[in-house]
Amino acid sequence: MAQQAQLLAEVAPVMRVKVLLPLPMGAGYDYAVPEDLSLTPGDIVSVPLGPREVTGVVWPGGADGKVPDEKLKPVKRQFSVPRLSPQLMDFVDWVASYYMVPKGAVLRMVLRREQGLADVKGKTGFRRCAVPPHVKLTAKRKAVLEAAGDRALSARELAEAAGVTDGVVRSLAEAGALEPVMFDPDPPFGAPDPDAGRKELSQQQEAGAAELRALVRDGQGTALLDGVTGSGKTEVYFEAVAEALRADPEAQVLVMLPEIALTLPFLKRLEERFGTPPAHWHSDVSSAGRRRVWKRVLDGSARLVVGARSALFLPWQKLKLIVIDEEHDQAYKQQDGILYHARDMAVAMGARQGFPVVLASATPSLETVHNCELGRYSRVRLPSRYGPAVLPDVEVLDLRAVPPEANRWLAEPAVAEITETLIRGKQVLLYLNRRGYAPVTICRRCGERMTAPDSDTWLVEHRYTNRLICHQTGFSMPKPEACPHCQAKDTLAPCGPGVERVAEEAKERWPDKVVEIFSSDTVEAPGSAKALLERMTAGEIDILVATQAAAKGHNFPGLTLVVGVDADLGLSGGDLRAAERTYQVLSQVSGRAGRAKDKGRVLLQSYQPDHSVNLALTSGDRDAFFGAELHCRDEIGMPPFGRLASVILSAEDERKLLEEARALASHVPHAEGIEVWGPAPAPFYRLRGIYRQRFLIRGRKKSNLQAFASDWLAGVKGTSAVRRVVDIDPYNFF
Repeated sequence: MAQQAQLLAEVAPVMRVKVLLPLPMGAGYDYAVPEDLSLTPGDIVSVPLGPREVTGVVWPGGADGKVPDEKLKPVKRQFSVPRLSPQLMDFVDWVASYYMVPKGAVLRMVLRREQGLADVKGKTGFRRCAVPPHVKLTAKRKAVLEAAGDRALSARELAEAAGVTDGVVRSLAEAGALEPVMFDPDPPFGAPDPDAGRKELSQQQEAGAAELRALVRDGQGTALLDGVTGSGKTEVYFEAVAEALRADPEAQVLVMLPEIALTLPFLKRLEERFGTPPAHWHSDVSSAGRRRVWKRVLDGSARLVVGARSALFLPWQKLKLIVIDEEHDQAYKQQDGILYHARDMAVAMGARQGFPVVLASATPSLETVHNCELGRYSRVRLPSRYGPAVLPDVEVLDLRAVPPEANRWLAEPAVAEITETLIRGKQVLLYLNRRGYAPVTICRRCGERMTAPDSDTWLVEHRYTNRLICHQTGFSMPKPEACPHCQAKDTLAPCGPGVERVAEEAKERWPDKVVEIFSSDTVEAPGSAKALLERMTAGEIDILVATQAAAKGHNFPGLTLVVGVDADLGLSGGDLRAAERTYQVLSQVSGRAGRAKDKGRVLLQSYQPDHSVNLALTSGDRDAFFGAELHCRDEIGMPPFGRLASVILSAEDERKLLEEARALASHVPHAEGIEVWGPAPAPFYRLRGIYRQRFLIRGRKKSNLQAFASDWLAGVKGTSAVRRVVDIDPYNFF
C-alpha cells in the first residue's frame, strides 16, 4: 500500500496557477502551488522570475499547462492582504485589449511598485496628556499642545500642525507633557458622514441634486452635470457622493480632478462636507502617503478618494461612484506609457461594473455633448450662477484697431479698464497661457533661434531665474552672454510675451500694486500654490498674472476683471480640437470674474475678433458654437462621428526610422471605411535625440481600429532600432 501511495504521489499532477506579472510582456505564467498555500484569483503573490523574485497576481482563466510539471517554479509567498476584486481584474484585461498593450503593463499601474505590501513597522507618536506643573510653556510649546489630540501623531506631523520644529515636540515629550505611544503609520481613513456638513442648496441646485441622487439609486448610467461657472456644481455632485455613501456602508467613491493645484482647496471642502479628511492620490503625495492610500483602498477603509487620472487604477474593492470634475480637460489623457484617457476609461469601468459616473463641466467636451444628444448620457443643467452672482460681460478688443505700444502687450482700452478696477479696490486677472518671460530667444545678429540639444523645441527664457528652459524635454541652461552660433555678445533677444513679461509690464504701469504670477513654474511646491491662492482669495494680491493653472476651480471673491492678453493663442496649428480647447479655456478663465456680489467683466485681446470662438464668448451662445463645431466634425468624419488612432515610430537612427516608415506605408491593408494618412514628421520631429514619424488612422464610428492596426503592424517585420507605439483616440499630435 505504501508503494502504491508513493506511485500515485509521483504521477499526481502538480497544482498550478497562472500569475500575471506587472511587466510589459506576456499574459501570465504558470507556477506551482506549494502544499501549504491555497490560492484564488486575485491573490497577490511573490514568484521567481529568473534570478529575482517579483510580485504578481493570481489571474483568472486558469493555467495554460504548456510547461511540464517538473519545470514549474513554485510560488514563493502569498501576501496577507485582501485579493484584487474580480471587477478590477476584468477592467485590467479590457484596458489592455482596448489600448493594445500587454496586460502586465496595465497591472503595473495597479500594483504601483508593491505599494502597501511591505511590512511597515509601527512608529512612535505623541498625544496629549496632563502637563506636569514644572513644565514651562512657551508660545511654541502651547501651539504644540493645542495641536495635539487623542490620536497619536508623529513628531513631524505634530510640528507641522503647530508650525514649529520637531525639536519643540521632542522637548515637550522629554518633559513629560506629551505621551509617547506606538501607532500605525498607515492608519485607516475616517468614515465619511454623508450628512455631516450639507449646505443649503438653491432651488436650481436641489433639482439637479435630486436627478443625481436618482442616478445613484438606479445604480448605473452616465450623467453630465452641465452648469455655468459659479453655478455650484461641486455642492450638487457632493449630493451624489453622499447618496452613494449613505446607500452602502462599504461603498467607495472616487472624485477625479485634472490638476494637482485644484486639489488644494478642494480637499478642505470635502472634509467640511463629509466630516473627515478624504484620501488623496496624485504625483505630489509623498511615498508614505501613497502607500497608505493604496493599502486602505485595497482593504476598503478608504471610502472617499480624491485623485488625478492614475487614481482610476487603485485596487478598488467596492467602487460605487466616480465623479469626473472638469471632464473636458485634456489632462485626463495620459501622454506617456499607456496612452489612456481617464474619463473614457471611467465611463467604461462604470458600464462594465454597473455603477454610475457623473461628468461635471461648464464647457463639456464635444464627445460628451454628442453622447448627451444621442441619449447615451443624461444631462443635468445648472443654467445660472448661485446666489446674487451673475455671469460677466465679455468684450473682444480688436488689436488691429487698437494695438499695444511697441514692446507692450496690453492695449490702451485694457489698461484703462484695469486702472479703473484697481481704483475701485477690486482684483484683476491677466491671463496668458504661456510660461516664462518669452517663448522664443533669437540672436539679433545672425537670427539663430535657441533650441534644446538634439531637439527641435525652442528654449523659453525665464528671466526670474535667468535660464533658458525647454518645456518639452525639461532641458535647462543659464542664459549665455554670447550667441552660441555667431559668438556675438548681448545679442540674444526675447521674442513674444510670457507671463513673466506681462507681469513686468504690470509692475511698471501700476508700481504701487501687488502683482504675482501663478503658473506651474512659479508654484512648483503644493505649499506655495496654496499660499498664493489663499492670498488671492483674501484680497492681498491686486493683479494676478496667470496661465490656465488659474482658469478653473478657483473662487476669488474680489476678482471682477479678467483680461485675456492673447485670446488667439491656441487657434493656429491645424489641431482638430484647437477651437474647442480655446473656447473651453477662455470660457473657464472668464468665469473667474464676478463670482461674488460685484458683476464681472472680461476683455479678450484678439487679432481675430470675428473668429467663432470670440463670437460665441461675447454672445454667450455656447450651444450654437458646439453645434457648429459638431457639424464640421460630422462633415469630415472626425470624432465624435469617426474614430482616430495614431501609430508613432521613433528611433535614434533617422535612416532606419524612415526605412520602416516607408515599409509600413507600402503595406497598408485595405479595409472598408478606414484610411491611413502619412507617414509625416511629428510636429516636434526630434526630441532628446529621438526622431519621430507618425501615421494617422481614421475610421468610421464602429470601425475596429485596434484589429486593423494589429494586422497591419504584424504584417511588416520591425526592428529593435525602431519603437512602435499605437495611440488609440489621440488628443495631441506632438
